[in-house]
Amino acid sequence: MTGDVEEHAARFDEKAAEYDDGDHSPEYRDCRDLVIEHAAVDGDIVLDLGAGTGAISLALAPAADRVIGRDVSEGMLEQARKKASDAGIENVEFGRGRFREPDVPGDADVDVVVSNFAMHHLSDGEKRDAIDVIAGLEPDRFVLGDVMLFGEADPEEPFYSPEVDDPATVGVLADALTDAGFALTAVEAVHEQVGVLVAERGDDRT
Repeated sequence: MTGDVEEHAARFDEKAAEYDDGDHSPEYRDCRDLVIEHAAVDGDIVLDLGAGTGAISLALAPAADRVIGRDVSEGMLEQARKKASDAGIENVEFGRGRFREPDVPGDADVDVVVSNFAMHHLSDGEKRDAIDVIAGLEPDRFVLGDVMLFGEADPEEPFYSPEVDDPATVGVLADALTDAGFALTAVEAVHEQVGVLVAERGDDRT
């Protein structure tokens, strides 16, 4: 991860109250919508990593049995809890957790893992470790929407901030997913630096 985890959390704590009012790019919104679509939730238990203010979690909740949202920023989680309460959504729980330490409750048999615009803060090695942890939960599906490089990033027009972000190439992510036992079933290029990957596990998983 670029920078300390607590420093990273503090950055998002500061912007949490205004985060949903921010000028999110069309690419961000398209990525979010594709993650929701590809999650294909139908009575599942869902784990949302890097849940932020709950955009994905709350969108999936009506079709889910249970949604577990995890983030490193308590400020963002407070906003997510408020939104869930205001909307009367009771099958979502938000709490602190990291990609490599998601703190999934022992009674939760996770079916679907989703993440949007969060994993790019990790180094390539940390991404691989995170994907291994996710695979260890044995979900049927992992849907990753994120800053990822389909080619060389344009130094004149980067979609990310190098001082805090560390996006991987699609190839690096694909290799990490397949090495962890997933089959890559969909690749959606939203932008040359933004995309959605869908990875699934077969019936022969152990």
